[in-house]
Amino acid sequence: MPYRVNPYLITRSLHPENQETPIHFLRQPAIPEEYFFKRNHFFYPVPGQNSYQLQVKGKVTKSVNFHYDELQRMPSRKLKMVLECAGNKRSKFKPKVYGEQWEDGAISQGEWQGIPLNTLLAVTGVDPDVREVVFEGYDTGRRTDINEVVPFARSLPLQKALHPDTLIAYKYNGKPIPFKHGFPLRLIVPGWYGMASVKWLKTITLIDETFKGPFQTIDYVYYPDENSSLKAYPVSIINVNSIIQQPLDRSVIEQDAEHIIEGIAWTGKGDIKQVQVSFDKGKVWREAILTNTSSTAYGWTKWHINWKPPEIGEYTIQARAVDSAGRRQPEKALWNKKGYGFNAVSEINVKTE
Repeated sequence: MPYRVNPYLITRSLHPENQETPIHFLRQPAIPEEYFFKRNHFFYPVPGQNSYQLQVKGKVTKSVNFHYDELQRMPSRKLKMVLECAGNKRSKFKPKVYGEQWEDGAISQGEWQGIPLNTLLAVTGVDPDVREVVFEGYDTGRRTDINEVVPFARSLPLQKALHPDTLIAYKYNGKPIPFKHGFPLRLIVPGWYGMASVKWLKTITLIDETFKGPFQTIDYVYYPDENSSLKAYPVSIINVNSIIQQPLDRSVIEQDAEHIIEGIAWTGKGDIKQVQVSFDKGKVWREAILTNTSSTAYGWTKWHINWKPPEIGEYTIQARAVDSAGRRQPEKALWNKKGYGFNAVSEINVKTE
């Protein structure tokens, strides 16, 4: 009997723990939790009894502490969705930028279950002058740039917070969320990069001003100008993007055979309408076959195309996706000094023999 070979997470750092999903080797529509990418800014928090309480406070009619068991008894929703780190593919930027040098695997997909946040806010009430909702996690640490110990905290505009698909989740793929992915409670914000989906959720605070936390105003901001904050704007909605899963980059393949070129495409706006593939560095584009276009509003779309190399040699294979909002992967990603949102045309090189 042959040995069963399984892929491994790809480690980018140990302290804090940051690991990539082996995305080129997985075909499941829901990524198992053991292969879900890990993105942390600090060490893991130490769980305690208070972890099972979620306080909603601030500009509300009444502050309420919701218990974990109470939340599980409320009407819930299930969403299958992509969760992508804003720094996914950072290693591909030219010139290079500082930060975790993610390749293609800071992305995963699965089913989250929880209570719409608007259900909780209907209980607490919302003051008419509320502008943003702040979400604070139990994970804390020292930021050397400001020399302060801070929690990981982010805000959402009130309109996004009230969207029926913004969830306070307690399950992933039908089981309690694994501790390393936010147990017991995690905010889930479909269509936005993963920094918005705060883990180990501690408090929710409604405010009548603009939140100024460092993970909102220093990190997760696009800085197109390397030397200033001119034209800076916040990271939010996921860019239209794609990955060529197989063959792998720098593969050697048979010339006298037909090959399946396959991958995934995703977007934070609408859905994927088209994936095009080129085998001649963009001179001619062929349309790929999309295989799960109606499976979920927030999930990735699988695609494939058959190809037989015309002769022995080296080839560049490129893929680009188009979404229903009219966004197309550009030839070159918008360079920014923190390395967010890379979504240039996907590209691999293969050699035939």
